[in-house]
Amino acid sequence: MPEIALVKAGESSGMTVLIKTKEWRGELRADEPMAQHVSWRAGGRVASAYFPVDLADLAAFIASLRLDEPLLFVGFGSNLLIRDGGFNGTAVFTRGALDGLRIEPDGSIYAEAGVACPKFARFAATQDLSGAEFLAGIPGTIGGALAMNAGCHGSETWNHVERVLMLDRTGALRERVPAEFSVGYRHVGLKASCDEWFAAAWLRFPAGDGQAAQEQIRNLLEKRMTTQPLTLPNAGSVFRNPPGDHAARLIEAAGLKGKTVGGAQVSEKHSNFIVNPDGKASATEIEMLIGQIQAVVLEKFGVELQLEARIVGEKP
Repeated sequence: MPEIALVKAGESSGMTVLIKTKEWRGELRADEPMAQHVSWRAGGRVASAYFPVDLADLAAFIASLRLDEPLLFVGFGSNLLIRDGGFNGTAVFTRGALDGLRIEPDGSIYAEAGVACPKFARFAATQDLSGAEFLAGIPGTIGGALAMNAGCHGSETWNHVERVLMLDRTGALRERVPAEFSVGYRHVGLKASCDEWFAAAWLRFPAGDGQAAQEQIRNLLEKRMTTQPLTLPNAGSVFRNPPGDHAARLIEAAGLKGKTVGGAQVSEKHSNFIVNPDGKASATEIEMLIGQIQAVVLEKFGVELQLEARIVGEKP
C-alpha cells in the first residue's frame, strides 16, 4: 500500500496529500488509437495512454512524468475529439479506476473523477437524497462534470459542490473549496495559476424521497432516448446554448438539420448533435461540419456559437 502523508496547505485549501510510492502499477500504452475511447468513434492517436489502477497509482504515475508533459484526462470521452493528427502527449483514463463512491458521515457524497454521472444520480437516490437526478442526463463522469460545470433541466454540478480534491504535477492531492474557482456556464477554472486536475469531490444534496428520485431518473432517461440520437456515435451537445436561446433551435432554423460533411452529419433527431452514423467520419470531417454550422448561424442570425465539445490535438 502507498504511504500517505498529510501536509497543511492553508485554511481555505484544506490538506495536501502526498502519496509516496516506489513505482506506478497501471498499464502504459504507446501510440493508442483514440477513436475507440471517445463517443464520436473518430479521431487520431495519442503518443501515450495510461490506465491507472486507482487514485494512489495515478498520483504516482503523474509524479514520474516530466513537468512539461502534455496531459489529457479522459473519462467516457463523451465530449471529446482528438484531431486526426493525434495528441503528442499522455492521455490518462479515469473510468474504471477512479471509481470511489460513498456517503460520508456528514451526509455528503464523496465521488472520484471516474464515476459515471448516471451512477452517481442513482446512488444519491438510494440514499434518499434529492436534486442529483439531473446528473442521470449527463453522459460522462464526475470529473468531466466538475471540469465543465455540467448541467441540464435547470441544475448544474457546482451548485452542489462542497469541496474538491485536486491532483497536481507532483502527484500531490489537495483539497480546495468552491471559492477558489471561477465557475460559470459550462466553464470552471482555478483563480490561481495552477496545473491541477479534478480527482474527486464532495457534493451535498438535501434529504428527499428516494423512490420519487428514481422515478424521475427513469423519466429523464426515457426522454433522452426519444429526443436524442443515442443509438449513433455522438458527443452530446456540440454547442453551448447562447443567452436566451437554444443552439438546436438556431441550427434547425438555419436549415442545417441533416447536413453532412463526409461521414459526419447534423442529427435529424436533435440538431445540436453531430453524429457519425456509419462510424466512418474522420475528426477532420466533424470539425469541418462544426465550422460550417458556426459560419451559417453567424451569417443568418449574428450569433457566434461556442463549443461545448472539446477538440484537442494536431491537424493532419
